[in-house]
This record gives sequence, structure tokens and C-alpha cells, in this order.
Amino acid sequence: MRKLERALVICAGGGAGDVLLATPVARALRAAGAREVVALTAPRHREVLKGNPDLHGVWLDDAGLLAVARRLRGARFDVAVVTWATQRSALLPFLAGVPLRVGQARRPYSLLFNRRVTVRSELGDRQTHWTQILLDYARAAGCPEVDPTPSFRVDRETRAAMRARVLELGIGDGGYVVLHPTRGLDLNGRPWPVQTLAAVALRLRERFSLPVLVSGTQSDRALAEAVASGAGARCLAGETTFGELAALLEGARLCVAVDSGPMHLAACLGTPTVGIFALQTDEPKRWAPLGPRTAVVEPVYPCPAWHRKENCPDFACLRELDPERVVAVCEALLTRV
Repeated sequence: MRKLERALVICAGGGAGDVLLATPVARALRAAGAREVVALTAPRHREVLKGNPDLHGVWLDDAGLLAVARRLRGARFDVAVVTWATQRSALLPFLAGVPLRVGQARRPYSLLFNRRVTVRSELGDRQTHWTQILLDYARAAGCPEVDPTPSFRVDRETRAAMRARVLELGIGDGGYVVLHPTRGLDLNGRPWPVQTLAAVALRLRERFSLPVLVSGTQSDRALAEAVASGAGARCLAGETTFGELAALLEGARLCVAVDSGPMHLAACLGTPTVGIFALQTDEPKRWAPLGPRTAVVEPVYPCPAWHRKENCPDFACLRELDPERVVAVCEALLTRV
């Protein structure tokens, strides 16, 4: 492998969780000896990478293709690793003249990469965790094995501000539970199982004698409020930035979340985290939360195997989830040594 001086990780696509799961790639590049590792991401994901201990800088893909490529060319990167390949993300390092360009194989634009990696799922692998699949790109660049747990660092000011905010909510040293009941989906009129998730929140509050805070984005606010009101919980959906949500999760005694970016965030912060994977196509082995104290709930699937989150008509698998089962998994997790 050529000597690394400056390395670029292009992780601009997908959601916040996808970007978070790409952070071990930066760790691997550091471990390979890169003296500077920079991430290029979409403006909406800037906060996901802010303060990451394995990054020396976060650049934004916020201009025209040629303008961004010129900036990258001026930085003289030795290697670029693209974790979410699109035509644009493949063109950028090519136009920037990066000598080693690692990205996904079997795509029309894959010829723009000079080291191509076939995603394991395309070879029938349904078991390997997604962070390991992303680390295949780092391995192709000659990087050593590293801890695959994603990383996020809550800054001191945000942590202090969130502690003060929690106190203003009347929550003392006993702590609280965070429930993240949404996935940021465009439901298009499909019914989200609000009553079931409200029952989960209620049982968590009763069993652990702790207040439950319901998180979510502004677009999920109505659903999150419905869940919270059905359980005597407090809704904070749309009231936190990504960094503030991280501080909220970091301070929680427990996080229960449907498969989502906040689930991965809570887990990597070390918060005991239970992920709910309802659909057959949610693939919990691939997308399980990674962290020191995590567990997964897999309901019995009443749905056809071809139902995906994008086309499931009624989310019956999640609607039929037994709240007692979730609580039992939480209890087992919290008593784990």
C-alpha cells in the first residue's frame, strides 16, 4: 500500500445513521498511518461528524460538482474511500485526481474507482454487520482491523446545557428513559402503530419508575406526541439538534428505539440500548445497535417477507409487538454484568 498522508472519507448519502456507521472507516485510516483524515458529507449531516476523534476536519458537499472537486484536488489527498456510492460521489475523487479511489463495485459508475469492493449482501451475506461491510472499503485500501463500533463525541457545553434542560423538566438524579418510536418514514397515509408504542412507553414508565422522554424529528412530531400522550410521557420530538439528542441519550438510564439512527447513536455512546426490529427485512444482525450494552427485540412476523419499510401497508408486525416482551429484554439488559 502507498504511504498515507492525507485520507478522505466521502459519506454524504443516506441518513444520519448511515453516516454514523461509516465513522469506523476514519478510525481504520488513522490506524493505517494517515496523518490527516477528512470527511466530506452533506450539510444536513455536519453535526453527525462534529468533534469526531478520528477526523481532522469535516468538509461539506455544498457546491457544484466541479467546485467541490477543485477543492479536493487542492488538498492533494492520497486516498478517498466512498462509503455511499452515487454517480456524484464517484466522480468527485476521480475529478480531484485522488490516486487511490475505493468504492462500490457493480455500479455503472464503478469504473471511476480503481479499487472496487463488492458489497457482501450482493453475494448473499445477510449476517455481517453493516459496519464490517463498510470496513471492507478500508481493508481494500490496506487498513488494519479496528473496533467497528461507531463513534460520536458530545461536547462539554452541550452536555451541560442538556443536564440543565432535564432538570427544568423536573427530572432529578434518578434519571430517565428515552423512547424513539419513529423511523423518519414517509408514511403516505399508512397507519403507524402509535397505540402499541404508547403501551411500550407506559410499561417502561411503570416498570422502572422513571419518566419517559419521547424523541423524534420535527417531521415525526405528531406521531411522537401521540405516543407520549398515550403514556403520560414527555415529547421532545423536533426540540433537539443532533448534538442535543446525543447529550439526551448519553444521560439516559435506558434507550428503547425502533431501528433508526438514534438507536445507533445511543448504543455507541454507551447507553443501554434496546433496538426493535419488526419487519423481516429489517435484518437485525446487519443493523443491530453496536455498543457495550445492547439488545434486540425481534417480534413474531405476521407479514410477508417482501414487505419492506417503504411498502408495508400497515406495519402489523410492529402493531402486534408485546410490550411485556420489550420490558423483559430491557430488564435482562440492565441486569447484565
